[in-house]
Amino acid sequence: MMNIADEMAVNTMVAVRRSGNDPMSVSVITEWDEERLARAALSQVCGAGSLRLVALLAQWGAVETWHRVCAGDDGWATKATAVQPESIAVAAQQHGIRFVIPGDAEWLDALTVLETSAATVDGLGGLPVGLWVRGPLSLVDAAARAVAIVGARAATRYGEVVAQEFASDLADAGFAVVSGGAYGIDAAAHRGALGVGGVSVGVYAQGLDTAYPPGNRRLYEQLCAEQVVLSEAPPGVTPTRYSFLARNRLIAALAKGTIVVEAAVRSGARNTANWTGLLGRILMAVPGSVMSAASLTPNRLIRDGEAALVANAEDALALLADLGTFSETPFCAAARSFDLLTPEQRTVHEALPARGACDITELAIASSLAMPKLQAALTTLELLGLAVQVTDGWRVAR
Repeated sequence: MMNIADEMAVNTMVAVRRSGNDPMSVSVITEWDEERLARAALSQVCGAGSLRLVALLAQWGAVETWHRVCAGDDGWATKATAVQPESIAVAAQQHGIRFVIPGDAEWLDALTVLETSAATVDGLGGLPVGLWVRGPLSLVDAAARAVAIVGARAATRYGEVVAQEFASDLADAGFAVVSGGAYGIDAAAHRGALGVGGVSVGVYAQGLDTAYPPGNRRLYEQLCAEQVVLSEAPPGVTPTRYSFLARNRLIAALAKGTIVVEAAVRSGARNTANWTGLLGRILMAVPGSVMSAASLTPNRLIRDGEAALVANAEDALALLADLGTFSETPFCAAARSFDLLTPEQRTVHEALPARGACDITELAIASSLAMPKLQAALTTLELLGLAVQVTDGWRVAR
């Protein structure tokens, strides 16, 4: 059985310090004790979102769980024989990646919901054994006020424009935009926030030493250089279908709400929407064309009452803001002048001829109003541009 403490030349705790003038930036020196090394090794062997691992950690703690995994006779034990925890630590530090575990200053309290909730999706769930983090921003500060924007990789032009505009406006309003860095809606959301100088958090399913997908390398490198990215996977680990599904619970948990822009019937965005609802977060969806397969999931989420319809960032802000801190403007057309009329004024307006004119006596008879009320109504109608006085009397304004 491997004794982790004996493997390490340095056995001290993690230190986190802020750097520069940016209150959100951090300079992290990660030094590795036995607990941290055990969690790093387990993250490589056991994969993300393992309910079995969650149960073992709750019973034995990280160090004893690692010893038991190494001493086992299953697939985890086989993988463990090839793992050297100290090599993972070295690889991480070579790429500027820090490993954050529960109890660290940079650990996200928002993830506690994954521990207290019994929610599972596709057999995955639970609190991460640790988070691999890269980038100059403090994860805690960056995600303190966050909204997730997710959707289809094969997005339409409509979806990409909507995602980018939502992200820009929400970033301007002080929200960090969280997404998964993929093609389509994810990339549009990240770029929308970055384009206005906002904060964006990337949540990935692979080791942070490589960009995924390769076509988004420039975006990934910008997030790493200017923002913050995170993953449950240690350096060198490639993404799998299950790591993507496990990753979605992190996106849902660390954001106050999730906006689904476009998504097909079976998609990662639908999985994130499921997690959002199960964790008690706010689920929103952007309606799309009934002719578009890409809008099928958001349209159904709205139809079934699972998600609130949001047509713009203001709609989302009204749902995300703390009670009493956002003045919501109703989503409706501007009121017409006619809508502002009293019943008496409407009666007079209806009595006015569209052609020709009628004098005030004829109007009094047609409207059944006393002369003072009739004159007051005509004055208001004239001020609103609904009536005009001509030589022969009054008529409807053209």
